[in-house]
Amino acid sequence: MTIHVEGLVAIVLFYLLILFVGIWAAWKNKNSGVGDGGERSESIMVGGRDIGLFVGGFTMTATWVGGGYINGTAEYVYLPDYGLAWAQAPFGYALSLVVGGLFFAKPMRSRGYVTMLDPFQLLYGKRMGGLLFIPALMGEIFWSAAILSALGATLSVIVDININMSVVISALIAIFYTLVGGLYSVAYTDVVQLFCIFVGLWISVPFALSNPAVADISVSAKEVIYQSPWLGKIEPNDKWLWVDNFFLLMLGGIPWQVYFQRVLSASSATYAQVLSFLAAFGCLVMAVPSVLIGAIGASTDWNQTTYGSLAPKDKDESDMILPIVLQHLCPPYVSFFGLGAVSAAVMSSADSSILSASSMFARNIYQLAFRQSASDSEIVWVMRITIFVFGALATAMALLTGSVYGLWYLSSDLVYVIIFPQLLSVLFIKGTNTYGSVAGYIFGLLLRIGGGEPYLKLPPFIYYPGWVTVEKIHHLTGDVEYFVQQRFPFKSVSMVASFLANVVFSYLTKYLFESGMLSHKYDFLDAVVSKHSKEIMDKATLVSNHDNIILSEMAPVRQALGASIAGTFTNTEALSDDGESSPESFHSEN
Repeated sequence: MTIHVEGLVAIVLFYLLILFVGIWAAWKNKNSGVGDGGERSESIMVGGRDIGLFVGGFTMTATWVGGGYINGTAEYVYLPDYGLAWAQAPFGYALSLVVGGLFFAKPMRSRGYVTMLDPFQLLYGKRMGGLLFIPALMGEIFWSAAILSALGATLSVIVDININMSVVISALIAIFYTLVGGLYSVAYTDVVQLFCIFVGLWISVPFALSNPAVADISVSAKEVIYQSPWLGKIEPNDKWLWVDNFFLLMLGGIPWQVYFQRVLSASSATYAQVLSFLAAFGCLVMAVPSVLIGAIGASTDWNQTTYGSLAPKDKDESDMILPIVLQHLCPPYVSFFGLGAVSAAVMSSADSSILSASSMFARNIYQLAFRQSASDSEIVWVMRITIFVFGALATAMALLTGSVYGLWYLSSDLVYVIIFPQLLSVLFIKGTNTYGSVAGYIFGLLLRIGGGEPYLKLPPFIYYPGWVTVEKIHHLTGDVEYFVQQRFPFKSVSMVASFLANVVFSYLTKYLFESGMLSHKYDFLDAVVSKHSKEIMDKATLVSNHDNIILSEMAPVRQALGASIAGTFTNTEALSDDGESSPESFHSEN
């Protein structure tokens, strides 16, 4: 393989620019959020809560507009059996940001939480917080691994350099500036990366459109030229599958730490909402060049290009249609600029996910579950170590695991099926408790895993109505693969079942314990008796020797979480808007 010197120089210059911006952002904001009693660890996680509209809008948009977003959108528009009708990510994630901004951003930000898991641990206890950390961590790590893997494949298409080397170097740069500056470095590099993606892809589109091998995309949108029309269509049999996937993107895109890290770093709750709406618009705008590149790929006579006689879909390379269009339909200097855009997209997502995973571990697992007396500097070092460890883990998976996309699909489903209904319950449903949370977790997990996962060759043990056996042919090898496709919207049904299980079991256990049907000694999770005994006894007057003893004069009742732990969940100085700081008090307002 030959190394294209111009491409290599372009990538090196781009990476140096990103590294410079990351280090500059860390130096510029080294004392932000630390003064006036602030903590360095919180500054790394949420950037001193002073991220403004400009930087905030860019960094929240860049969280979604990653390598998977721009490559995946182009791929689905290009694929003959799918087309634009199945490219759901742009509208799905844009609506996800709108819904998040309308309903979730304000209550989370106004209470001054530091991570997404804080309200869960505050209401359900540290054990349940640890359980919910598992799907959240899996989602972040597998997502990082999937996009790093995509980056390696992209770079190898255009520049002909070693995949492993390109992935490792990209990951090291992202890890380094995240280590140095935390959220500030991630946010400021996102501004540069999003600008590069926008300019890089838009520069490439006119050159690709004007290539002689490309037919008029307005004609190929509705008529068969080289393959079926790229607008695509939804068959009647697939309508529930389409709806299920759309709700997965729209609602499953909310309960991610990468999103709430931006929400919680905003300078006020109102700003957090505005950032969500800005990012929704940004996601749609950034998807346009990807849609056009997918349409160009579907309108190209590949026999007239340097790619070869077979189309990418016939070589099982549809997932790389974006870099293939850049290389074979654009001049070299333009394709290298576009390559920088793809690299930017990947790094802008990888750094966010790695920081999110380390924030949740350092705060919700290490500090609140194991080392409640840990100093601020200790938490900072735990964060730095886990940034490196999680970054190395994602990189290793990108290089060594062939089914990394399958792992990410499954983990993102678990985030939707398990964490979203829990978030809904903890913020908006009064009276849910740890027993209901555990029941919801188990119901959601079993119903989702039971449906199987073709990408991981995981067979289903629950066959939902309307399931079919689908045949997949690998064009290069001629191998035929059969897998079960669930056309029933089982992911959304699993999510609803998880939510209902949480509510029903919470109220059932509350009734059983408070009515005396179950002895208080069986409340082994301290979720009902200990938690509610104070509010029950507040209404009662204890009589002893005919003297009234007020509850406040007695020893305090032990709660599921100690006051010292509960107090660490909210930073009172961060409550920029008038808002209560506990889920229970929020419920009482509604």
